[in-house]
Amino acid sequence: ATDLSPCLPSPPPMPLPPPLMTSDPGSFARGTIVERKPQIIEQVLAGHAYPAGIVAALHAFRDEIARQPLQPLYERSDDTATWNAELARYAGLTWLELPWYFAETFFYRKLLEAVRYLPAGAWCAVDPFGPQKRRQEAEALASLAASWDQLASLEPGLRFETLLHSALWGNRADLSNLTVKEQALAGLAARAERHLLLIDHTAQVHALLARGIKRVDFINDNVGLDSLFDLALADFLLSQGWAQQVVMHLKDRPFFVSDAMPHDIERVLASMARGASPSLRGLAARLAAAQTDGQLLLKTDPFWTSFQMLRDLPAGLRADIGHAALVIVKGDVNYRRLLDDRGWPATTRMEAITGYFPTAFVALRTLKSEIMVGLAAGQAEQLSAEDPGWLINGKRGIIHFVRGVWGGWGGVTSNS
Repeated sequence: ATDLSPCLPSPPPMPLPPPLMTSDPGSFARGTIVERKPQIIEQVLAGHAYPAGIVAALHAFRDEIARQPLQPLYERSDDTATWNAELARYAGLTWLELPWYFAETFFYRKLLEAVRYLPAGAWCAVDPFGPQKRRQEAEALASLAASWDQLASLEPGLRFETLLHSALWGNRADLSNLTVKEQALAGLAARAERHLLLIDHTAQVHALLARGIKRVDFINDNVGLDSLFDLALADFLLSQGWAQQVVMHLKDRPFFVSDAMPHDIERVLASMARGASPSLRGLAARLAAAQTDGQLLLKTDPFWTSFQMLRDLPAGLRADIGHAALVIVKGDVNYRRLLDDRGWPATTRMEAITGYFPTAFVALRTLKSEIMVGLAAGQAEQLSAEDPGWLINGKRGIIHFVRGVWGGWGGVTSNS
């Protein structure tokens, strides 16, 4: 019989590429396990006067990474069974035989067990990365103070562009990856760096926000300049009436060395409020008032420090994020979670992978891992010829806007 249906057949499902693996010879993923993770353990040991039991646990963990199969979690915690159930999928394997994202997240969970971060006791809630974070925050506040008056004097359109780009380039200061040679900008994001943006949807993001929307969410990343520029951008959106509310989604525990938790944000706001710069004290006062009024919310959820990808958002968190008209997805690790940490061809359209996401988003990412989509045909090959380390050296970035599953603006309000 002839099919008279006017509807085109559905396209076949896109085949999933393999995940990035720590077993890939010569890969950046493998190097982070072999070199960077033992360094992180040494830095944690150097930063705290831990008792002999914690020192021994950290040494044992370092030896496990180097030469043993993965060992389960042993502490009694609400999440132990979940982690160990996932670990069972890789029973008998070593740290160099795993999907990269699971290996990295399990590393941080095991480190928290070794330093006794969760159980009641003398070391409960003592951030193993605290000393490094405090140094980074102090340096960032000094840098922001040196450039804030100049930034605050810009007309709104240029100020927004500068803040958005600074929120992107602040990710260069990621403490979990010391192999990144480039460091965060000392002040304003320079227009001279626009050529380093492989995807630049600044104009589209500006057009959406300048119309006025109800809510903007951040999926935050690092402390330091990264989170300071997130706060400055939030202040701009609220002060200009471009957003009625800003929600920041932060980590509930130490993760990837420099990832921000609510108390990290509160600490830097307090430092800003009592600092020497009058204009930064004014910024801190506005942000504090926004918190009091419910315009600025700091939230956290165990999902953000889990081994799951963003397509696995739990129903409650998915519904919450879906209330935002725009989500600003910060950093390289969150970019990897958007893309399931898989080796997609570089010409794959972001929209073809992220249809699961509940609303429009923009990914702000400096490149620090071997994963990239949305490029033109031949662009990745040209970049590899010009700079073999382009995917991992933190030199290039993206501002990649995706309208969302329905292709509309959603949540638009009027500023008038």
